[in-house]
Amino acid sequence: MAEPLNIALAGLGTVGAGVIRLVEANAELIARRAGRPIRIAAVSARDRTKTRGVDISGYAWVDDMVILGEREDVDVVVELVGGSDGPALALARTTFEAGKSLVTANKAMIAHHGLELATAAEAAGVALKFEAAVAGGIPVIKGLSEGAAANAIERVYGILNGTCNYILSTMEDTGRDFDDVLADAQRLGYAEADPTFDIEGIDAAHKLSILAAIAFGSRLRFDAVDTMGISRLKAADIEQARALGYVIRLIGMAEVDRTQGGDRLFQRVRPHLVPLDHPLAHVDGATNAVVAEGNFMGRLLFQGAGAGDGPTASAVVADLIDIARGEKGATFSMPAAELEMMEPAPTGHRLGRSYVRFTVPDRPGVLADITAAMRDANVSIESLIQKGDPDQDGEVILAMVTHEGPESAVSQALRILEGSESLTAQPLVMQILGD
Repeated sequence: MAEPLNIALAGLGTVGAGVIRLVEANAELIARRAGRPIRIAAVSARDRTKTRGVDISGYAWVDDMVILGEREDVDVVVELVGGSDGPALALARTTFEAGKSLVTANKAMIAHHGLELATAAEAAGVALKFEAAVAGGIPVIKGLSEGAAANAIERVYGILNGTCNYILSTMEDTGRDFDDVLADAQRLGYAEADPTFDIEGIDAAHKLSILAAIAFGSRLRFDAVDTMGISRLKAADIEQARALGYVIRLIGMAEVDRTQGGDRLFQRVRPHLVPLDHPLAHVDGATNAVVAEGNFMGRLLFQGAGAGDGPTASAVVADLIDIARGEKGATFSMPAAELEMMEPAPTGHRLGRSYVRFTVPDRPGVLADITAAMRDANVSIESLIQKGDPDQDGEVILAMVTHEGPESAVSQALRILEGSESLTAQPLVMQILGD
């Protein structure tokens, strides 16, 4: 058997410890599949004394993780530190300068600096792999870049954040409100102490921008992702959606828009109403799911655990097996220089149906004001539900679903209502996921 592939681990948190357990437990199987053993040569983390549930005494300890790639006994660096900049980015740059390959689970770093790092990896003739950065243990990166490589991908979308999906499906099952379920998610470890990146859609936007680059051969444009999270959702929204035949899911969606002349990139992360007969309506808990639609393959659904030590470590080691086999491949399924710079697509002309929730005073004339604004903006109303809010004396929740029309029409109606005494809170708009 060939010489071992020696790796260095930067970051020994949940995933780092999972990688150690996996490499040790499945050492023989991994060696047979990789064609050579994969051996951990060195590790690094902030605290050497921390109890991690794995024995690291047999590995060389490095205090400064940035220099891991410079070690002569290391072939590949695995970065599991996180963060778009700082030590993680410095380590990636040092690794490529030393002519070593890098495997990472760091979606923020790839979303912000992926083009730079891909260019550096190609120049050094080494690999940059990040299967674990998107959807944990689901092999969606490999599925798009290899399995679907012959297809023109028309659309990629899905549930990309397990924390949000856990919160939404729990609200759906229990009828509890957002803040209450979030607190439980934090106690159970599904949500961070500061959950902003998850609940405001930023984590999902990082992942979506990576998927879009691979699917469409476009340069990463995280800055152009239209992002809205789930923090404004109420239990009443979940209830109204159910009454209308939908569930609510945070959906990241990307596609190439060719309707306005030239190719423009549409990227959006927002809560959507999902029809009950759609596959994503039945994705519950902390699960992730990604749908890719190609011009010859049709619709593919990738679904599974989007986080956790086992699934994410599995994705990391799968990348290491590829490198051990000598399979480098282009980082974003084609050389970095060939990735196309696409301008963000405008959204006003997009056709679809919308759910709009208004919080209004419980008095005569309010409904007339709102429907007049919809009429003046040429928005056709398909259905309307009105319900009192038991937590807000004298206020009513008014929810409507529009007929298909341009998104700009709904935006115009809300501009007409700005400052109106008929509204006591900012309206919430969610798109309805189409076929």
